[in-house]
Amino acid sequence: WVTLRAVWWAFFGVRRKTDYHRDATSLDPRAIVIAGVLGGLVFVLVIVAFVRFIVATTQ
Repeated sequence: WVTLRAVWWAFFGVRRKTDYHRDATSLDPRAIVIAGVLGGLVFVLVIVAFVRFIVATTQ
């Protein structure tokens, strides 16, 4: 959960300096990359689903 929270804050773009340093020393880089890729994929899929919904309701 700590890794997912760190990736969420990275997507959001706001992070305290102390939290960043704590995460940088304690988290596994592979887990961060995997969580980032999965988070990005989920984000893109949500955007695509939202756009398809909007396009379908306006036709």
